[in-house]
Amino acid sequence: MSKGTETRSRIIAKAAPLFNRKGYEGCTMQDIVEAVGLEKGSLYGHFPNKEALAVASFEYAWNETGSARMAKMDNIPNTIGKLKVHVANVVSLPSFDGGCPLLNAITDNDNGNPALRKMARKALKEWRLYLQQIFKDGQDRGEIRAGLDPQEAATLMIALLEGAMALDRIDGRSGFLKGAGRHLNSYLDTVAS
Repeated sequence: MSKGTETRSRIIAKAAPLFNRKGYEGCTMQDIVEAVGLEKGSLYGHFPNKEALAVASFEYAWNETGSARMAKMDNIPNTIGKLKVHVANVVSLPSFDGGCPLLNAITDNDNGNPALRKMARKALKEWRLYLQQIFKDGQDRGEIRAGLDPQEAATLMIALLEGAMALDRIDGRSGFLKGAGRHLNSYLDTVAS
């Protein structure tokens, strides 16, 4: 890895939690300068503007989050078990510093920064398609009821998990996400064939 690539990666790794905690508008380039320990001109040598750094930071945060959420799923041979591991990962693994990057990007940029809104929509779509494919593959193997709509099932999972995260955050305590995980596990048992 070249020194420039290494510096760029370090900037993103330090900026991602700041953007995730403070949002696009709340995070200043000065915040990033202080966290990274570089001059502002050095940041602009790697990123043409704050928006480009915010997009790269979201991608980094979401990739880290996605990797954690998908951990150990490939080791599970059956569909319901695989989906339950995913639920357990979302519920029990520590979130990215500042909370779920997707939830934060959606709430921070619903009418704000178009580039970050586009990235959040892309991330949400990819997550939904990923889960949808698991449900579809399970149907093809006869492990999931044939009448189940994979897109609706994937959307339900995401909505319940992300909504529970929002409730935990706004209420200032945990419990909603754990409850959502229990309900999703029960739901998954009902869709098995």
